[in-house]
Amino acid sequence: MLFSPFLAVRYLKPKRTFVSIITVVSIAGVATAVASLIVVIAVFTGYGERIKESVLGFEPHMIVKSGGIMDDWYENSLKLAEIEGVTSVTPFVTGQVVMDFQGLRSAPMIRGIEPEIAGPAEMEHMSKKLARKPDPKFPDDREKDEILGAFDVSDPYKAVVGDGIAKAQNIQIGDRLLLYSPRDMQSVMEALEVVEDSDDQETKKSAIDTVRQMTAPQEVEVTGIFNSGHWDFDANIIFVHLETAQVLYNFDLEQAHGLALRTDDGFKVNEYKEQINSLLPDNFLTLTWVEMHQLLFNAVAAERQAMYLIMLIMVVLGAFCIMNTMITVTQQKRSEIGLLKSLGAHESQIAAVFLFQGMMVGIVGVVIGLLVGELIIQERNVLAGWMGRTFGVDLFSEEIYKVDGGLPAVRTLKDVLIISGLSLAACTIASLVPAVIAANQQPAKALRSD
Repeated sequence: MLFSPFLAVRYLKPKRTFVSIITVVSIAGVATAVASLIVVIAVFTGYGERIKESVLGFEPHMIVKSGGIMDDWYENSLKLAEIEGVTSVTPFVTGQVVMDFQGLRSAPMIRGIEPEIAGPAEMEHMSKKLARKPDPKFPDDREKDEILGAFDVSDPYKAVVGDGIAKAQNIQIGDRLLLYSPRDMQSVMEALEVVEDSDDQETKKSAIDTVRQMTAPQEVEVTGIFNSGHWDFDANIIFVHLETAQVLYNFDLEQAHGLALRTDDGFKVNEYKEQINSLLPDNFLTLTWVEMHQLLFNAVAAERQAMYLIMLIMVVLGAFCIMNTMITVTQQKRSEIGLLKSLGAHESQIAAVFLFQGMMVGIVGVVIGLLVGELIIQERNVLAGWMGRTFGVDLFSEEIYKVDGGLPAVRTLKDVLIISGLSLAACTIASLVPAVIAANQQPAKALRSD
């Protein structure tokens, strides 16, 4: 074995001394920092991936708008359907309505689609998002889960609601909802003014009939309950037939708010966007799923970077523990350092002894930290449940973080390499100061002090 590594290993052997205790503390400090960083970054990465999955699996990959009401959606849909890689082009009408169920009113968003135009592949894709109810006899067997209805909006009198809405208002399959349109408010106000100002009973009756006709609700039957995995969608969206949405917004059958596109690869939407823009007039606007949810993704990325910085500070603190240990060792080994230098050891060899010692402490701490972090990631939901029951703290609220399915975690090789590399670099740099101090000690003074 080489001279410097040999001595470094000897100095690290456990002894019943204060130095051994603080060495263990230093290793524990590095391991704690690495494990914390691994777990936190894995959770944030998993959270971002979970959001991407829920958005890509539920939302269209792109939408095309014309800056207002699209009067010629059919002709434009034919153009877009010819683009290679575009799997479906669906007209949609979306907006807020007033929903009445058993006297309880709310204001969800409707999304009107045309199943025949969307095609069987798109409807099958949406059917995979239907909510499931565990079988009481086999709660852990997902294959025996009961699927809540069907994704059926094949006629104007059917609707599919999110499970957030369904849970909030106790809506079941087969229930009937009343949907009121928010349109024509100005016309309603004008009709009321006519009633107030007119003395003619026929005029009043005609105005009242007009108001009643405009405010007549659309009655729909709940055929299915979906669960997209994203709370904002599940708690706010109702799918209806395109014609139902057109009636509620006083559209003609040829009119829509825009076109929804799904592609064979949601991560290549920018390439498709360029092709779409070349086919349509300049007044048309194409938005990708990334652009539509930019604020959400930016918030997750910013939080991830902030946690990276905070956790790296913990790694630096662990490195300071190593520096303190090495300085203590150099003071304890002054006589040995003096003896080695008097026997002809070079300053670089002396410095290498303590540099290797600090690196080995860092390596051991990083390895232990990676193992502990992996264990925590594997048992994260068990630990989160125990902490919730013990301390009454919900570590990952589905209502707050907008996704369900438990605490997410995805570790990548890139993150592991970055964390391990930065940790080892910090430990090595921290060992340089005591190594230089040891190398610069004078042999005569070191031996005389003993």
